[in-house]
Amino acid sequence: MNAAYDKLRKIALTGNRRADIVSFLQANGKEETAEHCARVGQEARALSIRAGADPEQAELAGYLHDVSAVFPNEVRIEMARSLGIEVLPEEESFPMIIHQKLSRAMGEDLFRIHDPAILSAVECHTTLKQQSSLLDQVVFVADKIAWDQAGTPPYLHELKLALDQSITHAAYVYIDDLWQKKEQLRVIHPWLREAHEQLKAQLNR
Repeated sequence: MNAAYDKLRKIALTGNRRADIVSFLQANGKEETAEHCARVGQEARALSIRAGADPEQAELAGYLHDVSAVFPNEVRIEMARSLGIEVLPEEESFPMIIHQKLSRAMGEDLFRIHDPAILSAVECHTTLKQQSSLLDQVVFVADKIAWDQAGTPPYLHELKLALDQSITHAAYVYIDDLWQKKEQLRVIHPWLREAHEQLKAQLNR
């Protein structure tokens, strides 16, 4: 086990990965994150059924997506490097955003999840990425619907309307909303830039 995990409270795995993820987050003082992850998992399952993705993969990716919240922002870059994760300049400037890559690594290392489709969806749930899969988009949209802040997301009505067309349309609504506000963002992650360009071209064809 990588030394990056030494300070975390470990749990005995039961084989029920959803329950194990929730227990792990709770054991490390992240009860609100555990509740958010469960909501995203449930939303991802519902969206996957609607979109034609695999519900089991979608739900598990939703549960896993924010497991790296156990690492505070100020240590995330150090943790990422110690786990062999590539750190982009935008991530070093705004460490919160690397949590998606950390969650992927933790899924493999701590929860023995090795399904590449699940890991991909976890890894890009904040920014999406170029050539995103249907499952990537399902988990991305689920996270935006079941967001972890107070109140109602300002983009929610338009996003839900877009779902009547496709999950891809809904993903684009959120990414384009961010893009229109790009001057206000701390960083523009290159994966988000590439996803915006690709989805815009795809939906305009």
